[in-house]
Amino acid sequence: MEAVISAVLGEIVSRAISIVAEKWCEQTTAEEDLQRLRQLLLRISTVVEEAEGRRVENRVMIRHISTMKEQMFRGYYLMDTFRCKERKIDHDEVRRFSFAQSKFNPAKRFRRLVSNTQIGREDIKELKQAALVLESMVVDMKEFVMLLMSYPRIYRQPYATYLFLDKYMFGRQMEREQAISFLLQAEPPGHGNFGVLPIVGPALVGKSTLVEHVCGDERVRNHFSLILLYSGNGLQDETASTFRDHCVIKHQSIASGEERLLVVIELLNDVDEGAWKRLLHTSKRYMAHGSKIIITSRSEKLVSVGTTEAIKLKCLSKETYWYFFKMLVFGSTDPMEHPKLTSIAMELALEMRGSFISANCVAVLLRGNLSAWFWCRVLRQFREFTQKNTLAFGQYPEDHMSRYAWSIAKTHQGSVDQNLFLLHDSYQKGPTAGGEVPKITLVDLLSRSSSGMPPKFEVLWWRSLIPPYYNYIYACEFVRNTTL
Repeated sequence: MEAVISAVLGEIVSRAISIVAEKWCEQTTAEEDLQRLRQLLLRISTVVEEAEGRRVENRVMIRHISTMKEQMFRGYYLMDTFRCKERKIDHDEVRRFSFAQSKFNPAKRFRRLVSNTQIGREDIKELKQAALVLESMVVDMKEFVMLLMSYPRIYRQPYATYLFLDKYMFGRQMEREQAISFLLQAEPPGHGNFGVLPIVGPALVGKSTLVEHVCGDERVRNHFSLILLYSGNGLQDETASTFRDHCVIKHQSIASGEERLLVVIELLNDVDEGAWKRLLHTSKRYMAHGSKIIITSRSEKLVSVGTTEAIKLKCLSKETYWYFFKMLVFGSTDPMEHPKLTSIAMELALEMRGSFISANCVAVLLRGNLSAWFWCRVLRQFREFTQKNTLAFGQYPEDHMSRYAWSIAKTHQGSVDQNLFLLHDSYQKGPTAGGEVPKITLVDLLSRSSSGMPPKFEVLWWRSLIPPYYNYIYACEFVRNTTL
């Protein structure tokens, strides 16, 4: 009965707060909400930056920080979207009324602008709601910061995100701490007991990057005397002895007593059930108590082999991805100093569908030419790229699939080079694999004339600047001239 009364009272209070908030929001203008949102984002950003520089181990705190970051990214996305629409309307009106002076004061003029179809009532409502959510977080910020300060620092971060973003694992801090917490957790008594953590997600979503950062943490390296890495398509033909021979040593230290191992198994797809059980059974002979296994795959079926909750990696939300891409493209520059370029960049971010590699490659292209004409052409080409590849392959081409690409460079006569290439047979190559990587990069392929290129060659799609420092390579084949 008490639970029912509590639920009813909670619902009544919740509705009352919603009504008061709604009436209060109606009394503020969109311009005031933008200013309030900007101030709240500055406060939240400061706390988030401080939190990321602390070694937070409490899972509740980690989830709270993750929620704060999600709302921060959402706030920046809404603010940039709103300001882009506002600037677009403003520019249109300047052209329309360039021969007549406006008699409206700024407040009336702004209300007239936001009434335009470009900025609808739903946009303004969403802006107000985002400000309210951030404001509710700021209310309890003092207690949260006091708890945060009790955790030791990891390292002193640079003062601005753009200084280290290309050498920093973005957006996976909560998953990283979740994995480390699992690895450091004591196993129940008993011979041969060891935990298994599955990490699943689509291709190139960051599974290997996450594992590399986890294994590179000093807490993990101090806890395990040996860290082994196994990569393959399956475990069907592996025995205990051959499995160990096929592993790469990622870390080794002088062990006292029994050898506590961390084994990382990277698979492309499913694992054979019989082979997995056989491997676990034989591993008990040489894996000391407290040893752990991390197994990664694209298949969610692998979740069932875990002894703990699996980590499921997904593409970043559009708000988080926009923050990431914006920092890559504009760096320390305020995007609103270039409203037209910002608008084009936001559309490009939606077209790239959360791809880390595409974000880095396109950012290099855009930073090299701050012309609105060039950015518009990149956007138009990217849309055509998506449409033509979908028609050719029957689905949107993910980063690991074959796809068509074409140059957007100008020839010496001034016309646009319209050569078509087929990218296929992709693979990734680690820095210790040996051999040279292709000298022709994807940016070279897209931004330079194709004259003089051989009919078949390899192209460096992207070289990662963060562990495990993979080089992503495609076989490239010149197809024909095409009219775009």
